[in-house]
Amino acid sequence: MQENKKKSIFTTQEIAYLALVTAACVVGRLLFQFIPNIQPMTAIFILITTYLGISRGLVVNILSVLITNIYLGMGIWTIGQITGFSIIILLVGVLNKWSVFHHHLFLQVGYSFLAGFIYGLVLAVIDTKIYGLSNFWAYYLGGISFDFLHAVGNSGFYLVLTPVFKRLFEKQVKRKQEL
Repeated sequence: MQENKKKSIFTTQEIAYLALVTAACVVGRLLFQFIPNIQPMTAIFILITTYLGISRGLVVNILSVLITNIYLGMGIWTIGQITGFSIIILLVGVLNKWSVFHHHLFLQVGYSFLAGFIYGLVLAVIDTKIYGLSNFWAYYLGGISFDFLHAVGNSGFYLVLTPVFKRLFEKQVKRKQEL
């Protein structure tokens, strides 16, 4: 009698790997918490999505935000944070379909800069609905300086982390192909 085995989306080894990437996000966010909107999570989400795909980026996103918010404060804003990062990840997935994006660091750094503003826009839309704020533009423009800091931080972290994570992710892709 043949056993009916269902194939999992993630292997045990890959789950451990994603846990380590999540840990890097958590430690990075907590380490830089004293600087407003400057943390490596967005850059790591973009990197993991670029090299390992949308589903892995979303898993790391959700786990990283939930774990860091246990330390920094959990609230209704957690929904906006997960949504904002998820939109950034989904857009990377779309951009990855063009090989020119996947193979040019300059375009990836540009997107990581733009992601700071995308994240701020998504959060402003969600926050104005959740908190019943009447003037979206006043709220959004009031936070644009924080979005700029997020954008600059994303670009810097992306440049610094790309060589390390690219090498790690390429090893993971090779292992996956060998299986």
